Amino acid sequence: MQKTPPVIDVHSHVLPQPMVEAIRAQPRAFGMTVSGSGDAQTIRRDDGHGSPLHPEFHLVAAKLEAMDRKGIDVSYLSVTPVVFFYWLAPDAGLAAARVLNDGIAAMVAENPARLRGMATLPMQDVDAAVAELERAVREHGFRAIELGCRIKGELLSEAKFEPVLARAAELGCAVFAHPYIAGELAHDLECYYLGNTHGLPFDTALMAVHLMLGGALDRMPSLNMILAHGGGHLPYQYGRLEHGYRVRPEARRFTANSPERLLRRFHFDALTHDVESLRFLIRRVGADRVMIGTDAPFDMAELDPLGRLAAVSELSRAERDRILGENAIALLGEVGRQ
Repeated sequence: MQKTPPVIDVHSHVLPQPMVEAIRAQPRAFGMTVSGSGDAQTIRRDDGHGSPLHPEFHLVAAKLEAMDRKGIDVSYLSVTPVVFFYWLAPDAGLAAARVLNDGIAAMVAENPARLRGMATLPMQDVDAAVAELERAVREHGFRAIELGCRIKGELLSEAKFEPVLARAAELGCAVFAHPYIAGELAHDLECYYLGNTHGLPFDTALMAVHLMLGGALDRMPSLNMILAHGGGHLPYQYGRLEHGYRVRPEARRFTANSPERLLRRFHFDALTHDVESLRFLIRRVGADRVMIGTDAPFDMAELDPLGRLAAVSELSRAERDRILGENAIALLGEVGRQ
């Protein structure tokens, strides 16, 4: 009988209990509060953004139960973007990142057969971010980091952040790029939940295009980056980007590589919320560049990732196995399981 790969989710969020306790004890130190009790707890930043404190955020048993329900064998745990903490002073940001990364490592240690960790970094201080990246790899064995698509309004693709990306590439760590909302939204995005449904996919695409056309991908040939939410708008407006590169000299200023070549430098989670969009994504970038991502435990999560993938019925067994787990194994060094 042909062996099947483990089903691996590269997009699963947590907020470790030590950070919950730290925020509750010193809300002003973190610019956010924890309120309520039991399953009715919420977290909220001073800028108004927050979420329910889902049990799956901090209870390993709840995370595993949800994984079982969705058919997930292994989850890579990354912090909820609500607590990227890029707004803190550098020393405080580093201290918070250490608490979060140690908390993720402790959750992984409760069930190392099924959980893996992604580090978060204090990107407001590039030197501190590199140091914490190295510590997370050295002490916890993390093979991936999660970074916001923006840091205090600046795109992750800005040259000032390149030392972090370059060091991640040198260490063999994949970068999971995740958009998030901070501060006041433009008035035309603050309605209808458009900040999430439209603003976040745009930020992901904009950051990725800057990496492409700004030459960063040329300078870092070993950088591996996973784009959340199916790559945002990028794969679906790729044709316009490619056309612009061909006809406009501004687009070709810093790279001799076209978007057609550079698009496959990225990896993508399968979180599109739509079978036709997922089918298009796989056809556009290739089955070898797509991985399962659920965005658990938010209400914008994928509740049936295996069913969504199965609905793309024309995929071969080999293509399906790549998306279910083999791509993550190749990228992140995951050990295959039955």
